Amino acid sequence: MAESLNEFKILYCHIVEPRMKSVFEKVDCLDSLVPMRKAFKGTFISAGGYGREDGNKAVAENRTDLVTYGRLFLANPDLPKRFELNAPLNKYDMSTFYIRDPVVGYTDYPFLETTI
Repeated sequence: MAESLNEFKILYCHIVEPRMKSVFEKVDCLDSLVPMRKAFKGTFISAGGYGREDGNKAVAENRTDLVTYGRLFLANPDLPKRFELNAPLNKYDMSTFYIRDPVVGYTDYPFLETTI
């Protein structure tokens, strides 16, 4: 499949890795997407419960070009700064992910307070 996408000059391929056994439990599968990564010639983007360290490692080991951080980014609107400073992360609340309230869950997570 990934190889056939090259014929259409697709810009990127965004894949969710089967890294999560549950919302709270990760499963190691370091090689799961490597064959697709090697076959696809465009930008390869991976998702699947990554944190700062394992996301950086996946890029450093050339298993992906970019890593997405869905739930972590939702709960940490300043995620790049937190990663840069290795600061603690807000925990996300899945019970607020798909509710009608326009504020609760999507815009009420606190930003990191720094003196920098």
